[in-house]
Amino acid sequence: MHIHSIAFVAADTKIAQDAMYRLKHRYGHVSPDTADVIVALGGDGFMLETLHRYMGRKVPIYGMNRGTVGFLMNEFREIDLPERIAEAQTVELHPLQMEAHTMQGESMCALAINEVSLLRETRQAAKLRIKIDGVERLAELVCDGALVCTPAGSTAYNLSAHGPILPMGSGLLALTPISPFRPRRWRGALLPHGAEVVFDVQDPQKRPVSAVADYTEVRDVSRVIIREDSNMKIKLLFDPEHNLEERILKEQFVE
Repeated sequence: MHIHSIAFVAADTKIAQDAMYRLKHRYGHVSPDTADVIVALGGDGFMLETLHRYMGRKVPIYGMNRGTVGFLMNEFREIDLPERIAEAQTVELHPLQMEAHTMQGESMCALAINEVSLLRETRQAAKLRIKIDGVERLAELVCDGALVCTPAGSTAYNLSAHGPILPMGSGLLALTPISPFRPRRWRGALLPHGAEVVFDVQDPQKRPVSAVADYTEVRDVSRVIIREDSNMKIKLLFDPEHNLEERILKEQFVE
């Protein structure tokens, strides 16, 4: 890709801010609102914030790790940055759209790049009914919660909940229970990326549940509808030798 202008954004940490200061002086800097590419400096959490902030611009985002894990980031190097960006591979992601309805009759929509999760609010376990494309697949799931994740989010909360890692381009979503009590041996399901998932909260007054799309939380939900937003495209740039598909593959063989 041809790069005429770069915008640098960074997490609040000293290591990220110092890196941004040096890179701005080395390569110049324009506003993220006009740049051809945005370079994000930080960890995966900051990358998630950056993707949400500039989602409407549809501008490619190239991350360099100045955080901890950096699963969505490239290796940090100051030299030859325009050349690296020009040779980077593009990965297109589609976020999930959450439509949450509350016990008070309100509704809220939010987008999630990683996952939409439902979580119990009190000591009482949640009771969820699950429908896929209008068909009831599980009449009652007693659990701490459940989540639906994209391939990009499959190595985040989903992995901690013992969900499967999804390769990019697999055309799948993962539906994963969180600490299921009944049915105890149910470990979730793989769904086509176009599937619509509906969670109905059973007995929400006694067993309140919150819904979270990445970092947008809605409390006391009664129904949550999740579907992929196929009209929204997010472009991430990765070095050819360290692309996202390779990272996901390697993560499945970590001891």
